[in-house]
Amino acid sequence: MHGALDEPALALRDVAVRYGEVEALAPVSLEVEPGELVALVGPNGAGKTSLLRAVLGLVPHRGEVVIHGRSCDRRGHRLAAAYVPQRLDLDLGFPITVEQVVACARRPFRPTWRRPPAVRRRAAVRDRQAVSRALSRVGADGLERRSIGALSGGQLQRVLLARALAQEADVLLLDEPLTGVDEPTSAALVDLLETLAADGVALLVSTHDLALVRARFGRCVALSGRVVADGPPPEVLRAAVVEATWVR
Repeated sequence: MHGALDEPALALRDVAVRYGEVEALAPVSLEVEPGELVALVGPNGAGKTSLLRAVLGLVPHRGEVVIHGRSCDRRGHRLAAAYVPQRLDLDLGFPITVEQVVACARRPFRPTWRRPPAVRRRAAVRDRQAVSRALSRVGADGLERRSIGALSGGQLQRVLLARALAQEADVLLLDEPLTGVDEPTSAALVDLLETLAADGVALLVSTHDLALVRARFGRCVALSGRVVADGPPPEVLRAAVVEATWVR
């Protein structure tokens, strides 16, 4: 998946999102390097989710998304990025198990039915191994047979992260992954995000927890329909910037 060594993992070039007559996001340009853990902050309606979904091609947008030096004009290359959506986007009443949820991440990588049976069997083994590794890494092994509707908030966030890890992407986009979880679970999830960053994964994380951003993130992007500030959290979260971001 990687491009040239000097290429950012993710680059947005004048990416803008409009829903009908409403401009959700003015043109945004930013880059995320391999190994960076970047917080995306701003009020509700600031365009954080729209930005993440534009990277994935899930909403109409202008501008260019580049992953590891390759333009995402072709839909397939967006598989280099994995997405953890907000829990509000999920139907928790749908009858699906944890294992099935995580296994969904493997489907784009399976060979077609035309491939020889032996090839399909080897792929299925790799899929099961990837699912098992991902669940173990987030501390959710043992939950495989549980329905997603029976999970606690913290367990569900771990499972959603496991699904992203099972995709084996090295660009992760997380939309409010720490909302609705207790403090110990939040700290443990950020520990895991830091470990992933240390392994070279690029992470862009939407969050409202500014105290956590100050304590645990190396970079912060303040968004309010546009990029208001981008840099180290102590600089971005100064009173003047916070006011410019949250007070419209």
